[in-house]
Amino acid sequence: MSNEHPSGIGEHRLPARHMLRGLQILGALLAIGGGVLGRHAYEVDRLEFLRAYLVVYLFYLGFALGSLGILGLQYVTGGRWGVVLRRPLEAAASTMPLMAILFFPIAFGVHDLYEWTHADIVAKDALLAQKAGYLNEPFFLARAVAYFLVWIPLAFFLCQLSRRQDTEPGASLDRKLEYLGRGTLVVYALTMTFAAVDWAMSVDPRWFSHIYGVRMIGGQILTAFAFTVAVTVALSRHEPLSRLITPARFHDLGNLMLAFVMLWAYFELSQFLIIWSGNLPEEVTFYVTRSGGEWKLFSLLLVVLQFVVPFLVLLSRPVKRNPGTLALVALLVLAMRLADIYWQIVPSFQAAVTPQWVFPVLLVGMGGLWLTIYVWQLAAFPLLPTSDTSLLAED
Repeated sequence: MSNEHPSGIGEHRLPARHMLRGLQILGALLAIGGGVLGRHAYEVDRLEFLRAYLVVYLFYLGFALGSLGILGLQYVTGGRWGVVLRRPLEAAASTMPLMAILFFPIAFGVHDLYEWTHADIVAKDALLAQKAGYLNEPFFLARAVAYFLVWIPLAFFLCQLSRRQDTEPGASLDRKLEYLGRGTLVVYALTMTFAAVDWAMSVDPRWFSHIYGVRMIGGQILTAFAFTVAVTVALSRHEPLSRLITPARFHDLGNLMLAFVMLWAYFELSQFLIIWSGNLPEEVTFYVTRSGGEWKLFSLLLVVLQFVVPFLVLLSRPVKRNPGTLALVALLVLAMRLADIYWQIVPSFQAAVTPQWVFPVLLVGMGGLWLTIYVWQLAAFPLLPTSDTSLLAED
């Protein structure tokens, strides 16, 4: 479908035979299969199901929330790099209502997942008793509701104003989007800081990190950006995007992915150095657990494959200008983002690295469902902002 716009770009939408359409159908089938097997896993071992579900949920939440953060950043900073990514980012951010629905198993399973919900344990632990004013079930659930009541409207209005630009271009909407982008960044940073503590850090309620929320935000931004780069590569293989998304723009995206990889590494190193140099038992045990036994090799591979390899590869100009190789790096980063979340959560539950069979079932099932909704959102609107003439500028 293509209707010429005065800007000359044209309202080109996702082709009916695009590979993403095929992935949408496959995703729907995987979601159904994953739902059936997941229900069986829940009945067989509720606790194992919920632990795996938490890891998988936090991974896919990063796609939606990270995209929301990048959209806010793009409207504040400007730049042509964000124009080619805008529609894929909006499609991901628009899945926020789905993520709210998918939070229900965690809400209903809070007593199984979090030790601080057990009154008998809290009564015997002075540290947990001190945190009971914050870590209690009613307040936990109220905060979760508040987060989604903020995130969903933010995503909705960012997307709506952006799409209005296609038919009502002008400085007024540009200013509104810039102001909304600023507010989005502030609100996202504040709410995700608390959500990271609630949903991830409190799995081990005796451990804490002052920059855990910042670390989680950096990881979500990297997750969303790597995914969007991979989608952009897939979109660029077809006209007219193959003419508009040039090697120079891929070079820009490669530079930004390198920057986000380095930002994640900076947050991770900062947390490690602060905790390790302080050498406090209630803090350092987090790294002691993950640097011994089966987790030692896993931790080393995580550093090498999530930072060292992408960092060295993305220094290469030819790699960043080649869509195929850039997509491979993005997929590697995505895989390592999942591994990183697994590394954060699972050692609090088990000493073994190997996941239970329910983990891949939930990963594929939830991923299939999310991808189905994502492609549906992506196909509903033009793939490029038709009012943005910067797409026509020469590189």
